Amino acid sequence: MQNPSLPQLHPFLLFPSFILISLFVIVLGDGGFCSAPSILDQTDASSKPLYWKFTNPTLSPSHLQDLPGFTRSVYKRDHALITPESHVFSPLPDWTNTLGAYLITPAMGSYFVMYLAKMQENSRSGLPPHDVERFIFVIQGTITLTNTSGLSNKLMVDSYAYLPPNFEHSLKCDESATLAVFERRYAFLDNHMTGHIVGSTDKRPLLETPGV
Repeated sequence: MQNPSLPQLHPFLLFPSFILISLFVIVLGDGGFCSAPSILDQTDASSKPLYWKFTNPTLSPSHLQDLPGFTRSVYKRDHALITPESHVFSPLPDWTNTLGAYLITPAMGSYFVMYLAKMQENSRSGLPPHDVERFIFVIQGTITLTNTSGLSNKLMVDSYAYLPPNFEHSLKCDESATLAVFERRYAFLDNHMTGHIVGSTDKRPLLETPGV
């Protein structure tokens, strides 16, 4: 049961930290099976984009053509490890020129949805269902967030946006971009209105994380 004294926005504000921890494990890991260098590209890693290992993993489906059905993904009652070779991309409903791979859904027992959205040239987002809030984090590329008031924000890598339920908006991409998207049904509180939030992890203080 949720405490009515706590704003329902807080869990979504924790998502930037959740995403960064997940992505940094991939980006900064130097040893072990999962971080073996790709034989397809030996370019100096320092010249790569920030989340290059996330968008171009060593064990992506294109590298496993001789191992059909191979996966390191694990699904358990209280957790799931979803590795890149398990990502199945297909056109996202109501989005234009965008492929999506669902990582977490209510079918797994969660109360929210998480998916990756690969926006192509001249792509555009659709709206979430009624009363559903959305959080996006830019992993690669640049997008433009526009609302019905005509206000727009350019979101680059490490930028994020919280979009409250029933907030008319669109995400546009002129070239290509990869987003992590979270959506869930909003829990309304009496006399409390939620506004949209746009920011960047570069402008947020680092929080100490025990054990990391």
